[in-house]
Amino acid sequence: MLLDNFRLINEEFYADELLPEQMDSLWANGWRHFGTHFFRYNVGFLIDDLRFVLPLRIRLEDFKFSKSQRRVLRRNKDLDVSVTPIDIDATVQALFERHKTRFNHGVPESIYNFISRDPADAPCEMKEIRVTMNGELLAISYFDVGSNSTSGIYAMFEPTITDRGLGIFTMLKEIEYSLETEREFYYQGYAYQGTSFYDYKKRFRGTEAFDWRHDWFVYDRSDDPA
Repeated sequence: MLLDNFRLINEEFYADELLPEQMDSLWANGWRHFGTHFFRYNVGFLIDDLRFVLPLRIRLEDFKFSKSQRRVLRRNKDLDVSVTPIDIDATVQALFERHKTRFNHGVPESIYNFISRDPADAPCEMKEIRVTMNGELLAISYFDVGSNSTSGIYAMFEPTITDRGLGIFTMLKEIEYSLETEREFYYQGYAYQGTSFYDYKKRFRGTEAFDWRHDWFVYDRSDDPA
């Protein structure tokens, strides 16, 4: 579908402050942002492989937790979870340094690669999901809050804990927040056509993909080439 009337898209701009309704419109047209840097592109390199980019979102009225997602929620019922404005402290910085050791390429230098220096408010309202056990930070994720949508930004977790699915857990908690606050869409970010590290974003009921012609379609993983 993305090949029909294909044209290359690679655009960017910077903005320090945007309204919730403006954020909704940008997400609906395939835009993402890290801090005040906004961008959208429909092809990208996955290591040395050029791939089509799939902006994804969940239509929340069509979303239901799968059996495996419910297991992740049950597995982590003993953890403390809070939803608050973003606050970067030394504990968060230390977790970021440990988490980035998971990557073999494209290793981020700083948490501020993903959020602004005023992350709670610039360029829009942003919140964090903070997951702790006995006061110890295990995971944290950041997401935007628009008028009728939310959008995931970045998540990190303690890399030595491999049996809890903490990355998926924080994403599920962002979806829970979106449902509880009666949003229409949750944007889980970019993935690629074909198999990639980002395939976990495709495994949610109600997922739609952007066709880069201002339309969204129901995403069917069986149509995605291997």
